[in-house]
Order: sequence, then C-alpha cells, then structure tokens
Amino acid sequence: MTFQLSEVIEVLERTPKILEQYLVGLSDGWLESNEGEGTWNPSQVIGHLIDAEKYNWIPRLELILSETSDKKFPPFDRFSHLQQYHDWTIEEKITKFSSVRAENVAKLKEMIKDQNQFEMTGIHPEYGEVKVRELISTWAVHDLTHISQITRVMAKRFDVAVGPWKSYLGILNKS
Repeated sequence: MTFQLSEVIEVLERTPKILEQYLVGLSDGWLESNEGEGTWNPSQVIGHLIDAEKYNWIPRLELILSETSDKKFPPFDRFSHLQQYHDWTIEEKITKFSSVRAENVAKLKEMIKDQNQFEMTGIHPEYGEVKVRELISTWAVHDLTHISQITRVMAKRFDVAVGPWKSYLGILNKS
C-alpha cells in the first residue's frame, strides 16, 4: 500500500468525533474501568491523546521540516497526562482534544507542500531515523490503537457478566 496523506487525514479528522459520540454521557463505571494496575481507563487515554497532540506529532514534524541540522526528537513523556488531566471531566478532555486536533490537522495540511517531504527524516530517541510518512502514518494508527484499547477496556468490564457467550466474544478472549 502506498502512503496517502488524504487517507491519514480522514482518520485524524474523525477520531475526536468518534470518541465524543462513544464516551460523552457514559457513566463513571465505563470511563474509569481499566484492565488492572498500571493500565489506563478510557478517560486517561483521552488525556494521553491530548498530550500527544501537544507534544508529539506536530512538534516532531516541525523539527524534521525545519532548517536545523539537529533532527533529534526530544523525548515524549507518554505518562504526563496521568497527573495533568486527572480532575478534568470527559467532556472537558474531549473538547480539548478536538480543539488541538483541529489545529494540528490544519497545520499538517499547511506544512506539507510536496511529496518529497514525506521522505525527510528525523531521529527518534528509540528507533533512530524515521521518515515523515512514517511519523504521519503512526499518528493515524496511534488513534486506531487507542480507540481499540478503549473498546477492549470497556468490554472487559463484562468479562464475567456475559457468562458462556464469552467464548464467542473475541474481544474478551485476547490478552
């Protein structure tokens, strides 16, 4: 499959709406459930998505596309959201995520001027050299990963309650 920026943008633009429809208005039981110690609940995942929007995707893209010779990405704290947004409601988190995402998609559309930019590289602290197209593709798949995570966490609440039907519910049988 070839990389298509327009297809990535389709996912990036829809994610906030999907999460709003899925999570806003749910009881705390749904929003605060997790898979055990050290795992995130759906509300915490939204905090993580906010921080990724603020400190990960666009800042790294800006660095790659800049004139600087040092293309090393600063580290991204994947857990900073656990302190920063713990007292925010799901509505506040989704509103913030939607706002920052809209700004970032607009920036993405402005920043990419031609196909050659997709091959430009930066230096990831763990993976080494990465291309713009890989960073942007990862952004969309990151969304899909966390949508899947939220769905899985919510389903696990009823792991026992579904009784014998569990054997037919693949989401409950994956580790």
